[in-house]
Amino acid sequence: MAIRYPKAKFLLLCLSMSCGAGVAASASGADGLDGWRNGVKVSPVLDQTECHSVHSYFNTSPESPDGTRLILYRSTAANAHEGEVCVVDRSTGTIKVLASNVVVEDVHRVACQQWVLGGRSVVFHDLRDGEWCVVEIDVESGKERVLTTGRQVGWGQAEGDIVPLYGPHWEPGEHRDLELLNVRTGEVSTAVTIDATKEAYPDWFSRQFSDSPTSIFFPILSPDMKRVFFKIASAAGGGFRSSAGSRRYGVFCYDLDEKRFLYMHGKWGHPAWAPDSRRIANIWGSRPVLIDCETGTVEANRELPAFPGAHPALSPDGQLFVVDTRSESFGGDKNEWAIVVGSLKSGEHVFVHRFDNSQGARSWRKAHPHPVFSPDGRRIYFNVSSGPWTQLYVARMPLR
Repeated sequence: MAIRYPKAKFLLLCLSMSCGAGVAASASGADGLDGWRNGVKVSPVLDQTECHSVHSYFNTSPESPDGTRLILYRSTAANAHEGEVCVVDRSTGTIKVLASNVVVEDVHRVACQQWVLGGRSVVFHDLRDGEWCVVEIDVESGKERVLTTGRQVGWGQAEGDIVPLYGPHWEPGEHRDLELLNVRTGEVSTAVTIDATKEAYPDWFSRQFSDSPTSIFFPILSPDMKRVFFKIASAAGGGFRSSAGSRRYGVFCYDLDEKRFLYMHGKWGHPAWAPDSRRIANIWGSRPVLIDCETGTVEANRELPAFPGAHPALSPDGQLFVVDTRSESFGGDKNEWAIVVGSLKSGEHVFVHRFDNSQGARSWRKAHPHPVFSPDGRRIYFNVSSGPWTQLYVARMPLR
């Protein structure tokens, strides 16, 4: 039976104050922005300048849950398509190479490296001898396990032991469903099938893909590990290192415990889970919104300007968002990007850092800043491409 999904309901948080683009509207600290208004220190994570150093995405923090280490991808190749997965000690700067000769699709998400098991292990994917592998490495011992092949890894949670899997989006084949991988045991189980998704939304699939083979792509688990959202992909003939590799549409939210679809929207945007595992932050019309995945209600604030190119991430307490944005509409030139922290509730926002982002790794798909908070919310990590090397930067709130 087809599932009918409601039209989005909008809850506009209209405020009496006015807010200039890119300028905090008042000095009030009620919105949680005080720590980001003054005294923020911004610097590269690594002292090394002759290499790329890239964090994976805005859906996962490169900082370990206990705050002691960072995980990043490092490469000396001009296009960054081959490199190393490394762990960096935050107190000493010592770098430990976990894996070398790692082959990735692009510099955009690199190896999708991420913490699991509370920071004891790292999971990533790697192209080995022509086959995609999902790999786990114990950080202390360096012991490596290839957990599965023929698949790539989506985004889990750093404290968890489960990561979602998907098959090659550019060539739907054997692995077309959403699977869950238990990192401890290596067990793989099917969570939701592409056929069940098509059965739930047949008209949408028919309009978007006709009879073309499709697969579930890019799953992201909620903080409580009970829900997941994903999109749908169909081959476009370009292979995995091509902007024409696949056609990708929609955002589908599924409850893993109740085994039912919760929410669907035809456009993916740039979604990220809120800490409450119920709402999804996204960018609609270049503006941040929060979507209740149970009701479809959308929270937006008309006081916020458009942030072109934005990827949103929420602070651990859910009070603040951080986005990257092109800066032309805020007085910058065409090559400049910026990191902005703001409050969806109040509409206030501050510019943390501006930088040239026109250079960096010469991958077919460019590196975006993809800002994300640290687990304690006091640091923001983002990629900068202001020179020949794309580098991971950190913005630090001043000490209290």
